[in-house]
Amino acid sequence: MNTAALLAVAMVLDAMLGEPKWLWSRAPHPVVIMGRAVDWLDRHLNTGNHLRLRGAVAVAALVAAAWLTARLIAAIPGAPVIETLLAAAILAHRSLVDHLRDVASALRISLDHGRRAVAHIVGRDTAQLDQPAIARAAIESAAENLSDGLIAPAFNRYSGFELFV
Repeated sequence: MNTAALLAVAMVLDAMLGEPKWLWSRAPHPVVIMGRAVDWLDRHLNTGNHLRLRGAVAVAALVAAAWLTARLIAAIPGAPVIETLLAAAILAHRSLVDHLRDVASALRISLDHGRRAVAHIVGRDTAQLDQPAIARAAIESAAENLSDGLIAPAFNRYSGFELFV
């Protein structure tokens, strides 16, 4: 399956299924696995002396892990199906839309509901945000996540496993 077809199918799957809770409550999401790897490397290598060398080791380890993962997936019969499912999981368009709807609905109920809803998608303290600030925070998060969760993986020719296969 060529990259454009794989991407198209993955985008349709993401739009239809979003983030199935039944799956991600039983298995770690691929993005969570990547985050845990980065966090582990940060905790173990981002201390002490020779930080540039340690940073280079961390980057090399992540690249090697991505390369090895890609090679293992490519060796499996039906690899394009697995690649498509992983791409659908990594694309976060549906999830982003769902979270933004939650913020809008919560703001219609009350300011406190809006603060709690936006706290799910931003890293900042939301306790003192007024209604316009909640809306701005949601829009900023949408822009960032649209870039990170859809545009970059979908349109960057060298994103994901393609570079390493």
